[in-house]
This record gives sequence, structure tokens and C-alpha cells, in this order.
Amino acid sequence: MLFHLLAPYAHDFILFNLFRYITFRTGCALATSLIICFMFGPAIIRWLKAKQGEGQPIRNDGPETHLKKKGTPTMGGLMILISVVVSTLLWTDLSNIYVWAVLYVTIGFGLVGFLDDFRKLTQRSHRGVSGRVRLLCQIVIATSAIYAVTEAPGSGVSSALAIPFIKDYMLPLGWMFIPFAVFVIVGASNAVNLTDGLDGLATVPVIITALCFIIITYLVGNLVFANYLQIHHVPGAGELAVFCGALVGACLGFLWFNAPPAQVFMGDTGSLSLGSALGTVAVIVKHELVLAIIGGLFVMETLSVIIQVASFKLTGKRVFRMAPIHHHFEKLGWSEPTVVIRFWIIACILGLIGLSTLKLR
Repeated sequence: MLFHLLAPYAHDFILFNLFRYITFRTGCALATSLIICFMFGPAIIRWLKAKQGEGQPIRNDGPETHLKKKGTPTMGGLMILISVVVSTLLWTDLSNIYVWAVLYVTIGFGLVGFLDDFRKLTQRSHRGVSGRVRLLCQIVIATSAIYAVTEAPGSGVSSALAIPFIKDYMLPLGWMFIPFAVFVIVGASNAVNLTDGLDGLATVPVIITALCFIIITYLVGNLVFANYLQIHHVPGAGELAVFCGALVGACLGFLWFNAPPAQVFMGDTGSLSLGSALGTVAVIVKHELVLAIIGGLFVMETLSVIIQVASFKLTGKRVFRMAPIHHHFEKLGWSEPTVVIRFWIIACILGLIGLSTLKLR
């Protein structure tokens, strides 16, 4: 909004020239979403407590240390969604189709998560909307967004798959691109959801991933840098750096209230929307496989669940004491802060490895 209001007057007022720069607007988007969280976070938490009473249901079969969290409100993802949406609308170029696609997916998945959280609260159970219904909603939202992006006039989103560390080659997917893109978005969403099991565990890896994609989206959207680094250029994708900045600021603001002991949980409202946002950005800038590297912690958490379920169904035995894997380490005797901080360190390392793919080709 501010880009359209002020950038046209850059020649008359030199200060307004700043609004033409993606880097400036990215920093402003980050600061804006952070301030919104700080300003309205306490009121949102009070409102959630008043409405929810006993707070998020706690699983009885989980680690015993989690029982003390009873009464903590959930749906804190509303704080993140509000901050991201307002900040994005303020600082991005609203004529950019990619911005609207990412916002549509983020809000859509957030609504699915909200319904899931609402059902858990009303039924006083950790089971919300059925898995099939939730998955169907996610597929419909992701499919419509990717179809809109690929069919938009002048779209630079290719139907080919870029391979990390390899230059001058992209694997053509043809009609398989949309199913693949939907898999990436839905998979990323549910992977972040599975990771969100301890205070701050999912939030910081999301921040790290979004920071990495601020760099990636800016470089992909810049023809000079894209040619120099020999990565696929997507005209207009640089605007997503502003969105990623808003994502970082919102998560930092939420972390202020989610730090142990958490005053609020993000719930499915936050985790599903955050994961889908990262997945959609990765698809648009053709860094789907790099997302799997940078977000390797989310992949690890998802694989632990798949392995656990498959092993139990096939052999009747469990590989881990409890899945997702962060609960396994809790069962081994690691304290919650130890698990969280060590997983953050892993996320930092994976982020650096993912960024190295930009140059090592």
C-alpha cells in the first residue's frame, strides 16, 4: 500500500525513493510485524484465555513435564497471522501476483488450523478436524494458488525442478508440476505442525528458514544476481523478500510470548499457516529442494513419525520411545530447554548448508 502511495513521488521527495527498494521495505515489514505483536500480543493472549478457559488440551500419554502446561491458551497463531497480513499489505507491491498467492495460502491454511484448534477446544480433546478433511482442504487451497500463479499473464514460475549444486539444468516436470508443488506446500505445512510440540521449538527454525528465503527471493528476483549465481530467475519474485521479512518479525514477536514457560501456544492456526507460507515461497522461487535442506529439522520430525507408524504397523515395535522425535529425547531424560536449543543449533547449521547451494554449483 505504502509502495503505491509514496513511490510515485520519489522524484519530488528524495525520502520517498526509499520505498522503491525491496531491502528497505523488507526491514520495515519486519519491524512493523514485530511492533504489532508487541502492541497487541498481551490483549490477544488475555482474550484467548477468557474464551478458552482450560486452554489447550494436554495429551496424557505425552512427557510428564507437559502436564504443568495445562491452562495455557492456544491459537496464538492469530497473533502471527494478523501481524504478517497487515505488514505485508502495508509494505509490498500489491500488484504482484506472487504476494497475493502466498497471502491466500497463508490465510487459507491458517483458517484450516483455526477450525482444528477450535474443535480441539470445544471437544476437550487433542484430536481436532479429521485428517482426511484437513488434508482435502489443504490440497484444494494449494492447488488453486499454484494454478493461479502458473496461469497468470507474464508468470515466470517454471514447471521444471531446480537441482541444488547443479547449474544449467532443470528437471522438466510438465503436468506433474502442480501435484509436486501441492505436495511441497502441504508437506511443509504439516511438517512445521509436527515440530510445534515444545515452547519455541518450531518458531526459531521458521525464523531461520524465512531469513534464508529473504536472501534467496531477493537474488532470484534480481536478474543480475541470478545470472551471476546461475540460478533460475523469476521476475517479480524479489517482492516475496518483503513477505518473508514480515514473517520473521511476526515470529520474533510471538517468540517473546512463547518463550519458556509459554504464555500462549501458536496451535495449528500458526503452524499450518507458517509451513504453507514457506512451502509456497519455495515453489515460486524454484527452491523446493533447498527448502528440504534449510528446513531439514522439519523433515527429520516428519520422518520420525512416518518411521514410527510404519514400524509399529509392520512389526508391532516402536523405533522411538515417542514420536515426533523431540519427544523421544524428552523420554530419554533431556530437559525441554536442552532439546529446543540443540534443535535450534541444528536448524542454524542446515540453514547455512542450504544457503551454500546458491554458490556451490
